[in-house]
Amino acid sequence: MRFFCARCCSFRPEMPAVQLLLLACLVWGVGARTAQLRKANDRGGRCQYTFTVASPNESNCPEQGQAMSVIHDLQRDSSSQRADLESTKARLRSLESRLHHLTLGQVAGPQETHEGLQKEMSTLRRERDQLETQTRELETAYSNLLRDKSVLEEEKKQLRQEIEDLARRLESNSQEVARLRKGQCPQTRDTTQDVSPGSREVSKWNLDTLAFQELKSEVTEVPASQILKESPSGHPRNEEGDDGCGELVWVGEPLTLRTAESITGKYGVWMRDPKPTHPYTRETTWRIDTVGTDVRRVFEYDLRSRFAQGYPSRVHVLPRPLESTGAVVYEGSLYFQGARSRTVVRYDLNTETVRAERDIPGAGYHGQFPYSWGGYTDIDLAVDEGGLWVIYSTEEAKGAIVLSRLNPENLELEQTWETNIRKQSVANAFIICSTLYTVSSYSSADATVNFAYDTGTGSSKTLAIPFKNRYKYSSMIDYNPLEKKLFAWDNFNMVTYDIELSKV
Repeated sequence: MRFFCARCCSFRPEMPAVQLLLLACLVWGVGARTAQLRKANDRGGRCQYTFTVASPNESNCPEQGQAMSVIHDLQRDSSSQRADLESTKARLRSLESRLHHLTLGQVAGPQETHEGLQKEMSTLRRERDQLETQTRELETAYSNLLRDKSVLEEEKKQLRQEIEDLARRLESNSQEVARLRKGQCPQTRDTTQDVSPGSREVSKWNLDTLAFQELKSEVTEVPASQILKESPSGHPRNEEGDDGCGELVWVGEPLTLRTAESITGKYGVWMRDPKPTHPYTRETTWRIDTVGTDVRRVFEYDLRSRFAQGYPSRVHVLPRPLESTGAVVYEGSLYFQGARSRTVVRYDLNTETVRAERDIPGAGYHGQFPYSWGGYTDIDLAVDEGGLWVIYSTEEAKGAIVLSRLNPENLELEQTWETNIRKQSVANAFIICSTLYTVSSYSSADATVNFAYDTGTGSSKTLAIPFKNRYKYSSMIDYNPLEKKLFAWDNFNMVTYDIELSKV
C-alpha cells in the first residue's frame, strides 16, 4: 500500500516545525524510494511545493494528532541534539582552555625547573666548598698536631737523655765523693809545738822538717815517662798540640764518638779546626751528612758533649751544594768542593759568607778520579802542621795522585807534586807532616796504611801499618794536627784513631 502525503510547505526560517516535517518527508521519501514533487500557485498566488511519498509501513495516513506527536518527538530529538551540541561545544572550549594552559605550562615549566635546579646546584656547590674548606682546615690541624707531637717526642727524648746523663753524672759524682772520702789524708801529729811562733802564721808546714823534705822528694822523683798519656791499647801517644813531626809508625783501634741517625749519614765528614779562631774553640765540631744530590747543611756543635749527644748549636746552609767527603775546617773557614765542579770554595763560618773560590787546574771531578769506594771523591782537601792541601788527579797525570799546597786566603796553588800512586787503587788518603799516606781498603776489617809519599824528598815507599775498618765502610779519613789523631767516618759512625809518630 502506498502512503500519500501532500503538504503545502513554505520555506520560511520562522517555521521550524514545517521544515522538520519537510525533512521527515524527504527521509521517508528516500526510504520509500518513491517520491513526487509538484509545484503550483495557491489561491493567493503564492508558490507551493508538494511532495508525494509512499509510506513503506503505513497503509493510511495518520491522524493530525499523530502527526503532531511525531513533530513533537522530532522537536525533542532536535532539542536533545542541540543540548548535546552545546555540551560538546562547552567540553571543546574546556579542552581548548586546558590545552592552552598545558601549552603555556610546557613553555614556562622548563625555565622554572631550570631556575630551581640552578638554585639547588648553587646551594650544593656552597656546601661542597664549605666541606672542602673544613676538610683542609682539619688536615692542616692534623698535620700541625703531628708536627707538634714529633717535636714533643723529640723534646721528651732529649729530656730523657739529659735525665739519664744527669743521673750518670750524679752517680759518678757520688762515687767520686765516696772515693775522696776514703782517700782523705790521715791525721798527722800536730807539729806546731816544734815550730817557732813566727812561722805559724805563714804556714802549717815547717819547710825544715823531715816530713816536708820527704814529700818534696816524692814529688820530684816521679819519672817523666809516667806523665805521658797512654791510649786505650796501651801505646803511648803524643800530647795534643805537640808540633813535633815524624813518620807514621802506628795507628790505634778506632774509638766511636757518635753514630748518625738516618740514611743520609751512611757516609759524611766531621772535623774540628786545628787553628780555631774566635768565636770557635778546639771543642767546636762540625758535621756534614753527604748522602744526597743537594748537600748544603753543616751542623755545628759548640761542645764535644753536645756533639756526642747530637744537639747542634747552629746549622749553616751553604750558598751552593758541596760534593763528596773531602771538606775541612781551617782557621775559621770551611773549605769544600762545589758540586759537579773542580771548584774549591772557602766559606767563612762566622759571617756565613763565601770568601774565595778557585778552580783546581785540570782536576777530575764528579767520578773521573775518585778513591776506590767512589762517592765522587775526586777532590779531597786536607790539613796538616804546614797548612792546607788538596789531593786530586788529572788527565795529564793519568789517574796518579797529585798534591798541591793551597794558600788558605785566596786558594792559589803554591806548590804541586805528582806521585806514582794511582788514586783509584787506594781507599782514602791523609797528610801528616807534609807526607801523604794512603789506606788500602775501605771495607776490609784489617786494612793497612800501604803507601807514603814524602813531599820533602819527592819519593814514595810501601808500608804495612795495620788499620782497622771496624764498621767496614770508611768513606772519610782526615788528620787533625792539633789533636794528633785521625778522624774517620765509618758506615754511619764517627770515630777517631790514636797514632804514633817516630821522632825525626
